[in-house]
Order: sequence, then C-alpha cells, then structure tokens
Amino acid sequence: MNLLLIFLFMLEATSGVLSQVQLRETGPGAVKPGESLTLTCTISGDSVSSTSVTWDWIRQPVGKGLEWVGRIYYRPSQWSTNYASSLQSRTTIAQDTSKNQFSLQLRSLTAADTAVYYCTRRDTVTERSRDRYKKGKQIPISAGRQSERKELLFRSLKCV
Repeated sequence: MNLLLIFLFMLEATSGVLSQVQLRETGPGAVKPGESLTLTCTISGDSVSSTSVTWDWIRQPVGKGLEWVGRIYYRPSQWSTNYASSLQSRTTIAQDTSKNQFSLQLRSLTAADTAVYYCTRRDTVTERSRDRYKKGKQIPISAGRQSERKELLFRSLKCV
C-alpha cells in the first residue's frame, strides 16, 4: 500500500514538472500587406531539441476557428518541418538551439493573415497538445496606422 502511495505521489510530481513548460511569443505589433512577419517562441522548462515533442504554430483569424500553420521537430541528428498546404510556399519555421527558441516567418502578407498567432508544444507520445495557458500574439495586417500590440490569454485546445 505504501509503495502505491509513493508511486502515485511520484507520478503527480512528474506531472507537475511537465506543467512548468512555458512558451512566450514575441514579434511586431502590426505589419503591412506585402511585408514579412517573423514571430519567435522562447521555451522555458523544456528543450527545443527534445525528441518527444513537436513545436507548432497555430493561428486564429478574427471570428474564425484555429488554423494549424506548421511545426518543427527534432529526431536524432535531424530537424524536420511540416507546413499547412495552403501556407507552405510562404512559410518557414526554424529553430535556434543556442537561445532555446523556434520561429515562424510568413511572407507576402495579406489582410487574410490577420490573426492571433500561438506557439504550442505537442507531445508525440500522447499525440496531443499539453493543456496549459499561453499568450497569443495578435498581428493585424493593415495598410493604415500601426495598431497597438495586443496580447490575449488563451487556453489551448487539446489536439487529439
């Protein structure tokens, strides 16, 4: 009985350690049509080189649902990326292991790219995103005056 309690305690403690992963997006407050957007996600509590996760970018256009943009992941000695087919020709996701970051570059922006952008961590063992709070980055694409930067609190969906 005592061993079971110790096991359950250790399992809970491990779960608490996993929940300490934090992701923070940084980038411009607004960009103009035709320009490029670069967002950076800084990871704390995990390594961008972890082989059991993927690092994904998703976005949510105003009044619409979430859209997957792409991902980067590391498997022994090789980095790989995948992109949404509709964005593939304009998108690059890269990593900076020295800063424990990954970034999204989206080129030739249009008003349709206006969205809140999120970086996420997907566990490839359970095949779902960790359920945690993250900040998103609102990026308006406008030919007019630059909007103020807005950060929204967003609870990520569990991707099954």
